[in-house]
Amino acid sequence: MTDTQVRPRPPGATTRPPVADHKGALRKRRRKESLTAYLFLLPWFVGLIAITAGPLLTSLYLSFTDYSLIGDSNWVGFDNYIRMFQDDPRFIKALTNTAIYVFVSVPLQLAFALALAMVLDRGVSGLPIYRSVYYLPSLLGSSVAIAILWRQIFGADGLVNEFLGIFGIEGMGWVSHPDTALGTLIILNVWTFGSPMVIFLAGLRQIPTSYYEAASLDGAGKTRQFFSITLPLLSPIIFFNLILQLINAFQSFTQAFVISGGNGSPADSTLLYTMHVYQKGFNSFEMGYASAMAWVLVLIIAALTGVNFLMSKYWVFYSDK
Repeated sequence: MTDTQVRPRPPGATTRPPVADHKGALRKRRRKESLTAYLFLLPWFVGLIAITAGPLLTSLYLSFTDYSLIGDSNWVGFDNYIRMFQDDPRFIKALTNTAIYVFVSVPLQLAFALALAMVLDRGVSGLPIYRSVYYLPSLLGSSVAIAILWRQIFGADGLVNEFLGIFGIEGMGWVSHPDTALGTLIILNVWTFGSPMVIFLAGLRQIPTSYYEAASLDGAGKTRQFFSITLPLLSPIIFFNLILQLINAFQSFTQAFVISGGNGSPADSTLLYTMHVYQKGFNSFEMGYASAMAWVLVLIIAALTGVNFLMSKYWVFYSDK
């Protein structure tokens, strides 16, 4: 058989498609898969635009107007932002109350959650039950029912005063006194430690026990092991919980609204920032001004989050570094 002759094809053999046709079929298949994926994501995109992005951009526009929910909006530029710092003393009061609430309750909450997680990490019988029970406050802490219960507990005739009466101590109306009302809100936020506790417990379970065994052989005590092993290896979890709880604390509203009766009483001692935004937007119908306040809160949270990320390189330890 000469080179110019064609070899006979074996029976049942198929011809291989050209490379160009194969690539075209592959691109067509990928386009079909991408279209399917986008169709499944379409409800999420609709929700993002209609529920999140749309109202967000609308509130940004309204923050530069004097919109009152009734008439048309009129452009006023930065007047709302200037008024906020110059002509609204309750704004400064709400900002101060919120700062105290956040920077006192969040560290206490994380410390309490970490301490309890370390106790549970030692191994106790019925751990899933304890974990569920301690997680319940995180689920119920922002509910109206818990806020009403909290108001009764710290009221003049509440459980706290009854307990103090056993020791002959005369109690007071803790939620109705300007010096202690904000403290009851701080205690309530600390009480909702369940979510960070569960995250801390999961992080503690990931630390190898061999580290503690080696430290014990070198003579390191429990305190030294905590500061040299537990805290460094748990620092990414601490950082995560810190960011999450800071954002949640700045957004606290229900507890303060219910306990204070919706007006920040007594003497604006429980007037948190979100409550002041609510009052301006839905009580005074100053929606433009309330939108400006909301955007100031967004900037404050973003700035604190950015500072935390910048500072994290000095104290957060990642094992892959």
